[in-house]
Amino acid sequence: MPRVTGLSSSPVAEPKPRDNNLGSRAAVVLVFSSSAAVLVVEIVALRLLAPYLGLTLETSTMVIGVALTAIAAGSWLGGRLADQVSPRRLIGPALGLSGVVVALTPLVLRTTAEWAPALLFFIASLTILVPGALLAAVTPIVTKLRLTTLAETGTVVGRLSGVGTAGAIVGTVLTGFVLVSRFPVSGILIGLGILLVAGSALIEWRTRGWTGVPALTLMIVAGGLATTVAPGGCDTETRYHCATVVADRDRDTGRTLVLDGLRHSYVDIDDPTFLKFTYVRAIASVVDTAFPDDEPLSAYHLGGGGLTFPRYLAATRPGTRSLVSEIDSGVVRINREHLGLRSQGGIDVRAEDGRLGLRRLDAGSRDLVVGDAFGGVSVPWHLTTVEAMTDVRRALDEDGLYVANLIDHGAMDFARAEAATLSETFEHVALVGVPADIGLDPSATPEGGNLVLLASDRPVDVPATQEALDARKTGWKIATGDDVTSWIGDAPLLTDDYAPVDQLLQPSSTQTGR
Repeated sequence: MPRVTGLSSSPVAEPKPRDNNLGSRAAVVLVFSSSAAVLVVEIVALRLLAPYLGLTLETSTMVIGVALTAIAAGSWLGGRLADQVSPRRLIGPALGLSGVVVALTPLVLRTTAEWAPALLFFIASLTILVPGALLAAVTPIVTKLRLTTLAETGTVVGRLSGVGTAGAIVGTVLTGFVLVSRFPVSGILIGLGILLVAGSALIEWRTRGWTGVPALTLMIVAGGLATTVAPGGCDTETRYHCATVVADRDRDTGRTLVLDGLRHSYVDIDDPTFLKFTYVRAIASVVDTAFPDDEPLSAYHLGGGGLTFPRYLAATRPGTRSLVSEIDSGVVRINREHLGLRSQGGIDVRAEDGRLGLRRLDAGSRDLVVGDAFGGVSVPWHLTTVEAMTDVRRALDEDGLYVANLIDHGAMDFARAEAATLSETFEHVALVGVPADIGLDPSATPEGGNLVLLASDRPVDVPATQEALDARKTGWKIATGDDVTSWIGDAPLLTDDYAPVDQLLQPSSTQTGR
């Protein structure tokens, strides 16, 4: 019988354990914690950047894209280094350096935003990319340490991959539901940085003493102290906003609510009839014209802010019942603690999403619906669609009125699309705004800013509304009928299936408030 050559009956040689004394539990803790930390940094970065870049689809996409790039780069680099350097000597530095960068992020970003805004996008990317990559590198490094035989490759890789995903989920949920609602953004990042450096210290102590850890700790302490005096701080950090209440130097009881650097509401605590912002005076002009003087109304408000208009209705129309859906419970708390809401009767504020609040309204239960919800300078897209406006129309009685505050610039593409959407739902639609912005002065270049849309199934009293606008010295005009149709042009309808609000909106580069 011929001999078969080239084959061996001996077992295949397996890789020998190399510098491997990392236990299974330690591996799980490291992978779980580092993956969770990446998501904490990603979500909190959105909050930190909102006052300077806005909370827009583009900002969110940028942060998510950079975070995913960091994860990909860190995984690749971590695996490559683990094959060339003792893996155990990499974990401590990765955790320590990422901790320092994370802890210094509030100071670096806020200082850059104030002193070198042109560099903010680049610096923001680095503050996500660097710690994200270092933390993502932990998984392949730990995996290398746990692989002692080819026979268990699938088990080890699959297990640690699952642990990493679980950590990312926990980091996401913990940040969104617990951390942001209870701690300042800077506190979250400094605390996370301290935990990462503490983990680095433990790893370093077990491998090669405390080399480098005291220096890293000192950097975090210095960064934490510097953060307390860094520019761009908030009076209150709510779930959605960096909030500040600014006193009016010219009016003792006047207060401006600033959210993420934008002036959202002006409130005179002692005189709710004082309306400082032009768009609020325009809304008051429209409503006072549409309904008899002093007649109490049943009103619903999409978005609360400083509750300027609900307060106005309560003061000028005794007996008015205003239900407000304000998604940010922190803003509601600011109204009660700093803006005198407790002294206002007839105002019921619910911390809820406006679209959900709309659905809970009984059919024909409201005389008036006011749309004044904003995320930055953009109306939340799901409050702009045909389906949302159908809910508004259902909640109004047959003579009810919908009034909405919008912001747009340039070609006014978003505002025109929203006007088209309202025209699909209501029989009568009118525009109120600066003549150049609403097409009544074709010779002038549109400046952009606030404008007000009103919609109803009953005709709008144009002369009376214009008289009221003039009486309040708004400088605005009202457009109806063919003027509105011409202004809308070929603007698309916004639907739940297609509502590219962030892409249509053209915010001004100099926009500082509403």
